[in-house]
Amino acid sequence: MKHFARLSISVLFATLVLGFTLQTAMAQDVVQVAPQQYKVLLENERVRVLEYQSKPGEKAGMHVHPASVFYALSPAKFTFTSPDGKTAEAEVKAGQVIWQDPVTHTTENVGTTNAHALVIELKK
Repeated sequence: MKHFARLSISVLFATLVLGFTLQTAMAQDVVQVAPQQYKVLLENERVRVLEYQSKPGEKAGMHVHPASVFYALSPAKFTFTSPDGKTAEAEVKAGQVIWQDPVTHTTENVGTTNAHALVIELKK
């Protein structure tokens, strides 16, 4: 009976780990996830430049960004949620520039104004 309980716990743990891994792996390119918010302005073998626009309350589902630079064209307030469910809020001012390591997250405009930014994604 103890062996069955241990086996059940092991299977449950493996299932949770696999689910988390698959959720992260299944995160898609942000332009595919939220084409109404992200528009490709330029893409070549070195960079991809995206224009981002969202209205208050709009969300972008789970997506990935490679290493990138975020340039705020307007003030905005966001909530980011990582695949493990942790959330973080960020508020930016117009003209603010932020470096971002590769990341997987959802994004929500939780401010009261439209958000407008450029995202410069670096390629290898």
